[in-house]
Amino acid sequence: MPTSPSTAEGGSRRPMRRELLEGPIALTLLRKCLPVVGGMIAMMSFNLVDTWFIARLGPQPLAAVSFTFPVVFAVISLAIGLGIGTSAVVARLLGRGDHDTVRRRATDAALLALAVGVLLSVLGLATLEPLFRLLGADAALMPHIRDYMGVWYLGAAAVIVPRVLNSVLRAQGNTLIPGLMMALAALLNGLLDWLLIFGVGLLPALGVQGAALATVLSWSAMTAALFWQRELRECLDLRHLTPSGLMASWRELGRIAVPAAITSVFTPLALALVTRIVAGHGHHAVAGYGVGTRIEAIAQIGVLALSMTLPPLVSQNAGAGQHERVRRAIFGCFAFVLAWQLGVWLLLQLLAPWLMVSYATGDEMAEVLRSFLWWVPLGLGAQGVVILAVSSFNALHEPARAMRLSVIRLFLLTVPLAWLGGVLASTRGIFVGLFLANALVGMVAWRALRRRLDAMRAEAPAHAHGG
Repeated sequence: MPTSPSTAEGGSRRPMRRELLEGPIALTLLRKCLPVVGGMIAMMSFNLVDTWFIARLGPQPLAAVSFTFPVVFAVISLAIGLGIGTSAVVARLLGRGDHDTVRRRATDAALLALAVGVLLSVLGLATLEPLFRLLGADAALMPHIRDYMGVWYLGAAAVIVPRVLNSVLRAQGNTLIPGLMMALAALLNGLLDWLLIFGVGLLPALGVQGAALATVLSWSAMTAALFWQRELRECLDLRHLTPSGLMASWRELGRIAVPAAITSVFTPLALALVTRIVAGHGHHAVAGYGVGTRIEAIAQIGVLALSMTLPPLVSQNAGAGQHERVRRAIFGCFAFVLAWQLGVWLLLQLLAPWLMVSYATGDEMAEVLRSFLWWVPLGLGAQGVVILAVSSFNALHEPARAMRLSVIRLFLLTVPLAWLGGVLASTRGIFVGLFLANALVGMVAWRALRRRLDAMRAEAPAHAHGG
C-alpha cells in the first residue's frame, strides 16, 4: 500500500496541513498571498528581462520574438487551465480526507502535463512556419522566429509541468515553495539570458536561440527543484498506474481544465479588440492606453494573488462540507478587494500628475492617460469581484458558470460598451464604458455566486458544519 500524503518518511505520521480547513480565514489568506505576490513580481521581471536583452540584438529579433507572444500565451493559458483543474480536484479530495485518490489525481495530472507538453512540441515544430506566416510574419523575420520557437517548442513540457506541480502544492495550502521557485527561476533566467544571448568565454553568442534556451533551462531547473520537495513527492505515485485509471483522472481534470484554459484565452482576445477600438482615435490614444494598461496590471497584483490562493481554501472546505466557511471566505474577499481597489484608485489619483509627466510625450497623450487613470481603476474593485467569482466557481467544480461570467464581462459588456463609448465620447467614452462593464458584471457575479452558495447550503446534509 502506498503511504498516504499525511505519512512522513520512515512511517511516522505527519499531520496534514489543516490551515485551509481550520485556520482564521483572513490571516490564512494573507499568509498564502504574500509568496504569490512575490512570485508574480518575479514573473513580471522574467518577461521584462527577456525583452530588454532581446532588444539589444536589434529591431528585427525583437519584432520576431514579439510575433511569438500569442502562441506562447496560448500554451501558458493551457498550462494555467491544467493547473486550475488540478488544484480544484486535489484540494476538494484533501477536504474529504481521500488521500489515496489525491495521490492518483496528482500523479495523473503531472503525466497529463508531460503528455500535453510532448504533443505541443511535435505539433509546434511541424507547423512552425505555416503558423507564423498565417500570423503575418514576413520572410525577413522568419529565421529569427525559427531560431526562437525551434528551441522553445522543444521545451514546452518544461513550461507546462511545473505549473501543474505548483498547483498541487497550492492545493495543499503551500504557496511559499511555488513563490520561491518562480523567483529563483526568474533570477536564473536573467543570468542565462546574459550568458547565452551574447556569449561569455567559451560559450558562443546564440542570439534569440539563447533567449529561448534560457527560458527552457530555467523552467526545467524549477521542475527538478520541485521534485526535491518531500511534500510534492508524497503526492506522486507511479506504482498503481493503469490505463483506465489514467483516463478517468484525465476526464475529471479536463472537465475543469479545458473551460479554464479557454477562459484564460478570452482576456487577451477581448483586450486586443478594445485596443483596436482605441486605435481608431489615433496614435496618442494607443500610447496613453498602453501605459494605462501596464499601470493597471500592477494595480491588480493583490486581486490576482487572491485568485490563486482563495480557490484551494474554497475547494478544501467544500470537500469537507464546511459551506458556511466557504461563504465567509468568498464574500470576505469580495469586500476586501472592493475596499483595497478603492484605496489603489485614490493612490493613483495622487500619483497621476507624476505619471503623466513621466510617461506622456505630449498633451494629447497626457489627456488620454489622465482619463484612463480616473475611470478604469475605479472599476477594478468590481472587476476583482468577477475574477474571484470565476476562480471560486472553478474551485467549486462549476467551470461552465465561470466561463459564462467571463463571456458576459468581456464580450457582452466590455467590448460593446467600449465601442459605444468611443462613438459617443471618444477615448473618455471608451474608459467610461470599461468602468460600466466592470460595475455591471461585478453585480451579476456577486448575485450568481450568492445564489449558488445558497443552493449548496440547502443541498448540504444536516450534519454539515460551518467550521
